[in-house]
Amino acid sequence: MIKIENLTKNFGSCKAVDALNLDIAPGEIFGFLGPNGAGKTTTVKILSGIMKPTSGRVLVGGHDVVKDSLAAKRVLAYIPDEPFVYPKLTGFEFLRFVGDIYSVPYEEQKERIPGLLELFDLTAQSGELLEAWSHGMKQKLLIASVLLRRPRVVLFDEPTVGLDPKSIRRFKSLLLEIAGQGTAVFMCTHILDMAEKLCTSLGIIYAGRLIARGTAAEVKKMASGSRADRSLEEVFLELTE
Repeated sequence: MIKIENLTKNFGSCKAVDALNLDIAPGEIFGFLGPNGAGKTTTVKILSGIMKPTSGRVLVGGHDVVKDSLAAKRVLAYIPDEPFVYPKLTGFEFLRFVGDIYSVPYEEQKERIPGLLELFDLTAQSGELLEAWSHGMKQKLLIASVLLRRPRVVLFDEPTVGLDPKSIRRFKSLLLEIAGQGTAVFMCTHILDMAEKLCTSLGIIYAGRLIARGTAAEVKKMASGSRADRSLEEVFLELTE
């Protein structure tokens, strides 16, 4: 569902992403890990079509994100760490807007939007303008909009920022559910414990280069003196020193 070939992005003399190669399969939950400034967000912005690469190629659902960007964007959803919503719309109107943009049939919207609002405890606020909503509420609304669309690829950049513990638990269950339906999930996160327990595969990027790739168990073996009882956090810190 996602194919990254020799992806490179330069900002002047700074190489933010350096010859990155990755393949993400349908139903895979891929955790993209790395310290601040390693190139995670730049990679996700290129995947989503917001930013163009310096060189290399990215395919999403078989579509080139540069040469066939509209077709790629039709099959993917992107949730950034700072949720963007239209402040003069209500929560209900925002979901209707997203549904119309992505050609979700009106009858299906009518049936599913109330349930999605209830799922994220947003029903009571759904008639209020989004300018009054908290960061966490906006984040939940964006996740609800993803479920409404049912995309084939979902990109998350620090998806749990601003979410309360109940919402984080619900988010984890939803990730497993959409992956079980064949959606490829690409998730940047600093929460290593969640990545270890939830992701089917991991990649660690450091200074723009992919330095580890595999399951959590496989990544742990890449560190020196690796033991089965070592945490992913210990291994991550060793590999990125």
